[in-house]
Amino acid sequence: MRLLGKVAIITGAANGIGFAAVETFVNEGCHVALVDFNQESGEEKARQLNELGKGKAVFFQGDVADRSSVDSFVQGVKEQFGKINILINNAGITRDAMVHKLSSEDFQKVLDVNLTGVFNCTQAVLPHLIENGKGKIINTSSVSGVYGNVGQTNYAATKAAVVGMTKTWAKELGRKGINVNAVAPGFTETNMVAAVPEKVIDQMKAMIPLGRLGKPEDIAKAYLYLASDDSDYVNGTVLHVDGGIMM
Repeated sequence: MRLLGKVAIITGAANGIGFAAVETFVNEGCHVALVDFNQESGEEKARQLNELGKGKAVFFQGDVADRSSVDSFVQGVKEQFGKINILINNAGITRDAMVHKLSSEDFQKVLDVNLTGVFNCTQAVLPHLIENGKGKIINTSSVSGVYGNVGQTNYAATKAAVVGMTKTWAKELGRKGINVNAVAPGFTETNMVAAVPEKVIDQMKAMIPLGRLGKPEDIAKAYLYLASDDSDYVNGTVLHVDGGIMM
């Protein structure tokens, strides 16, 4: 088991890529703090894992955009498990609109969750990783943050900024034994994509050399690699998991 005995915090963990990561990590022997804003969904997902005998996931309600909330659940995780080894900054939202129609409220909301949330969680967890002398931070970017995407001014801006923060933190924290990397998913079968018209989905598939959308498990496996000791000499990289769409 690649994460046996380690403790991970995964944000945005009640659905989609986040929950796939929870399942993947638990199967690899990890104790997982399943963090999500949606308490009902998060508690239900943790219960499902417990019923399957996978009782190493514990739900913590939290709003990554609210620093006091972040400090609270991070402290709760430390008290529950005694340590923190891995942080997956997976939580994210979209509020898509063409730039001339994008409201300042929707612009700011996406920045609060997707960017400030990553900062909040990282800064709150960092003392615990430094205490260990080793740790892994994985940030979720997107192909939209690298190449841009129509109608996603706010989302693309946050995901591009996440890349910049990842590389900066990799330089700052490497000598403290902490690896910081990012994953840039392509079009993935999540609730965000489920609302897209089928015609558009077909167009997306036509652009992808592998001929299909990604599955949440595809991204979760990338998280696993970067969280495991297998990636101990990988630092400051952005791992694209996109089927080759942006070659």
